Amino acid sequence: MATLIKAFAAQFLGLALAILLASLAPGLLHGTVRLALLQATAAAACAYLLRQPPWWLPIHLLFLPTALALLSLQLPSGVYLAITLLLALVFWGTVKGDVPLFLSSSAAADAVARIIERENAENFADLGAGIGSLAIPLARCHPLLAIDAVELAPLPWLITALRCRKLANIQARRASFWHCGLNAYDVVFAFLSPAVMLKLSEKISRDMRSGSLFISSSFPIPDWQPESVITLADRRKTRLYCYRIT
Repeated sequence: MATLIKAFAAQFLGLALAILLASLAPGLLHGTVRLALLQATAAAACAYLLRQPPWWLPIHLLFLPTALALLSLQLPSGVYLAITLLLALVFWGTVKGDVPLFLSSSAAADAVARIIERENAENFADLGAGIGSLAIPLARCHPLLAIDAVELAPLPWLITALRCRKLANIQARRASFWHCGLNAYDVVFAFLSPAVMLKLSEKISRDMRSGSLFISSSFPIPDWQPESVITLADRRKTRLYCYRIT
């Protein structure tokens, strides 16, 4: 809720600043488009000052210009309702501070499959599994590996559940990974956000058993020394940070 309040505050502060500047320099900022661009820039700056996560900045930059562009199309009101519902189903927990949807590459799935084989793992969890972009290929590659794909957002969870319905070794769980115990897993994987890594490290230390392995895609755990770092040959040059739990 605090994240949502900050988002609204940034937008309203940006609008107030834009209106103030427009009144002080009406010739310079004349026109709806210029005013919208100024508001977007001011809102993004306010979001930065309010210490919102970095992925909120493009949202603030694009919000008002996109809204004005859509209004100019004169679409039926039902279209906006459908878009809102769709976004809510995909980014269910984002406004409460959870992470947005990130998709793992096929290279990440291949690399984790090799790690699973090396670890002789029997139980695996994907925290924030999205649409199963990593968990599904892993289930196909290792049919004896028991996989829990944990996802809170309704639509990504449903997509994962439908994709894995013919795979006996994977379960799509609609739940917050913050409320899931991790003691049963040999390997746990997450592709989340820098904003939650410190809190996640506390959960990992508390829940995961000694000798198990935690893999973080792209984002390291602050002040933790990884056992290894694997750089992938995908488009993002993804790094997998592997932490041995002691």
